[in-house]
Amino acid sequence: MPFFTASDGTEIAYHLRGEGEPLVVLPGGPMRASAYLGDLGGLAAHRQLVLLDLRGTGDSAAPADPATYRCDHLVDDVEMLRAHMGRAHMDVLAHSAGGSLAMLYAARYPQQVSRLALVTATPWALGMPATAEERLAAARLREGEPWFAEAFPAYEAWLAGTGDFDPGFAPFFYGRWDDAAKEHDVRGDDEYNDEAADIYGSDGAYDPPTTRSALARLTAPALVLAGELDGGPCPALAGRTADVFPNAECAVQPGAGHYPWLDDAEWFVRRVVAFLDGRAWGSAPGH
Repeated sequence: MPFFTASDGTEIAYHLRGEGEPLVVLPGGPMRASAYLGDLGGLAAHRQLVLLDLRGTGDSAAPADPATYRCDHLVDDVEMLRAHMGRAHMDVLAHSAGGSLAMLYAARYPQQVSRLALVTATPWALGMPATAEERLAAARLREGEPWFAEAFPAYEAWLAGTGDFDPGFAPFFYGRWDDAAKEHDVRGDDEYNDEAADIYGSDGAYDPPTTRSALARLTAPALVLAGELDGGPCPALAGRTADVFPNAECAVQPGAGHYPWLDDAEWFVRRVVAFLDGRAWGSAPGH
């Protein structure tokens, strides 16, 4: 697998899937190895996915200074990847917590971003975290599910700060709690760097007014994609995120949760490819 050397000497790995025009993919978690993204529901059939393992995750080395796990410092690694690829600019797709990294990158290096796709991205970098109320409203949409009655009270207590996070909450993050979702959830146990996750959004990571101001001048088209059943971000929060950009569209994937490529891969891929190709949603390729 390919590597590049970050500015502080840390060896950073990335994984290539598919062929064609590169699409740099920033994983979420925060600080989860990129393996959980797979081929993004078949998106690799249309673009070459360049899946970055953030420092200290997956096949990338841990840095000498753990402070460099902070989101604003990781921007330097994304820029080093672009230079390593020899690209003057690049398309970027970011999932979940990776969305804040992508926003910081676009704010600092606007000319290097051709198109920006934010997939179920909670906009911490904009000072707009998902609220407990938004997450609970999304969770209540699932009350007809067989697992809801047992999972919801503990989920509500966790969001209220009176309970701990429990693995039993996992169904709330998937549009369908089927075998594929269960398998995807279990593999996450070995893909997180918990120390790095604690540092990722720590004090100083974000400067929302500065980021908002910079993104308001971004000329690159942006897609903000939300899952209909996701609470972080819910579709309304995704819409407010899109409003920050001068040239953005917001899309809500029906029946999807936080991992929309698992819930309806065909819909997800068609929607993302249409955006990356600069086509109006619903138009045929080549039009």
